[in-house]
Amino acid sequence: MGKGMTEVLCGGGVGKTTLAIGKSIRASAAGKSVIIIQFLKGKERRALDFLEEMEGLDIKIFRFEKYDTCYEKLKDYEKVEENRNIINGLNFSRKVIATQECDFLVLDEILGLVDYCITDIQEVKELLKMKDEDMDIILTGRRFYDELNESVDRVTRIETEYEAEQEETD
Repeated sequence: MGKGMTEVLCGGGVGKTTLAIGKSIRASAAGKSVIIIQFLKGKERRALDFLEEMEGLDIKIFRFEKYDTCYEKLKDYEKVEENRNIINGLNFSRKVIATQECDFLVLDEILGLVDYCITDIQEVKELLKMKDEDMDIILTGRRFYDELNESVDRVTRIETEYEAEQEETD
């Protein structure tokens, strides 16, 4: 088997998770086992449940957050509780990497955890150091941290160039 790839999908545009999911489906269709761990997704977090039911694909999705509300809209006491849940998700990520539980791992919005100071970039680097050379890992988030340069193979930035104003509806 070839060397696994570590890729970051980042930027202010939409589509980072969608691209990671597309790569996950392709990996699973090629016979790889896939685990997706989502962080900070709020209301949209159930949108991918259909993947686990698709025949012929080996994709498992994990979420550790309790609230449906986006993280930035939580009250302070809710954030404290949610931070504990997110740390459990980080610990699970560590276990998945250490035990080589899958061939292809997506850590969706893990870089957002650094943005919100739930974890730091050093912990993300430590996770990547644990990676088996055959495992593929995708990290997503709005911001790329230069400290990751030596830990990743590819950085793909997604930016929205133009978006027409949408009329708000109630």
